Amino acid sequence: MGEAIDRHCDVTVYQNGPLKDHSHGKHYSPEGYYYGQKWQCVEFIKRYYDQALDHKMPHVWGHARDFFDPAVSHGTINPRRGLVQFRNGEESPAQIDDILIFSDTTYGHLAIVSAVGDRRLEVVQQNILGFPRQTFYFSSDNQCYTITGPRAPDGWLRLINKTSREVPL
Repeated sequence: MGEAIDRHCDVTVYQNGPLKDHSHGKHYSPEGYYYGQKWQCVEFIKRYYDQALDHKMPHVWGHARDFFDPAVSHGTINPRRGLVQFRNGEESPAQIDDILIFSDTTYGHLAIVSAVGDRRLEVVQQNILGFPRQTFYFSSDNQCYTITGPRAPDGWLRLINKTSREVPL
């Protein structure tokens, strides 16, 4: 396992294998920043944010579902991640490089928005066997944006003060 299956912004996406909960050990940056368990979704997110966006999260521990903090208000800083948190179904649509957070499984799941189009967006993700890229759909009603499927995230996190990249879908 640990096979490279995709790349996004020069950051490699790895395959964890058929046992999604299997650990291949801890993974650290050369400087000692903890990315997470090798080839899990959290590891890719933290490695991507470090390597592509030069952002290290203040709190390094936790499962994917722990990235969304229900106590954090929409559009304010999630202090454990050092990112602005948005709720699904509120104003502010997901943008490229945002982290979608799903808590609908035991450990949750994370994916990065890689492209945005008309009522759909593409994500890049690790540890979804055979699906490093996936398309999600969203609707808007009165400037509120809801990602509806194939599964609905709790919300998304965004790094403010980053250089915006336009990647049409």
